[in-house]
Amino acid sequence: MNRLVFEGRRGYEAMTARRRQHSAEFKAKVALESIRGERTINELATEYGVHPVQITQWKKVLLEEVSTLFSSRRGAKSRKRTR
Repeated sequence: MNRLVFEGRRGYEAMTARRRQHSAEFKAKVALESIRGERTINELATEYGVHPVQITQWKKVLLEEVSTLFSSRRGAKSRKRTR
């Protein structure tokens, strides 16, 4: 239940809305769709019900961290096998 109590013109006294928590799978799915570029960030935000800035942040994290997929221990083990 979203309930806002106003305190004059200054703003809100209390807000009982909860923050949503998205799974890693959901974030990855949305970020990958934004990288594909088939739809705009705003279209994705409307479809998935998240703010466009949030999608941009998830996309940035994905692009920054994708290189770690190929530089993990797994890569070191496969190099040892080929020697």
